[in-house]
Amino acid sequence: MGLTAGQRVRLVADLGIGEAVAGETPVGFLSLGAGAEGTVERVDGELPEPEGVREYRRLKDLFDDYGHTMPEESRKRLEAQLAALEPEWTAHQAHGPLVTARIRFDNGLVLDAAPEEILTPV
Repeated sequence: MGLTAGQRVRLVADLGIGEAVAGETPVGFLSLGAGAEGTVERVDGELPEPEGVREYRRLKDLFDDYGHTMPEESRKRLEAQLAALEPEWTAHQAHGPLVTARIRFDNGLVLDAAPEEILTPV
C-alpha cells in the first residue's frame, strides 16, 4: 500500500493489544475493533526480513556459487533445505518488504510499530 505521514487509514481486522493490569492483577484485555480510523503520524521503515528468508538467501547463494562443486549428497541436502524454505521465500516475494508506522486513531489510542498489512487507506 505504501504508507505516508498524514494519510488517513482504517484498521482491517480486530486487533487484540494485550492485558490491562492494575498493580499485579490482570483486569481485562484491550482490543481495537476493525473499522477504527486514524491518521499516520510517521512511517518507521522496513521491518527486518524473517529468519527463514535470510536463511534462504544464504543457502541459495551457497548453492549458486558452489553447488556444482559439492559432493552429490551435500548438494541434495542443500536442495532439500532450499525446498523447505521455498514457501516462506515465495510469500516474502509476493508481499515485499514490511513497513511499520505510528497511527493515532480518532478515539485517541496511539498504536506504535503497526504493520501496514493491518491497515487500508480511507
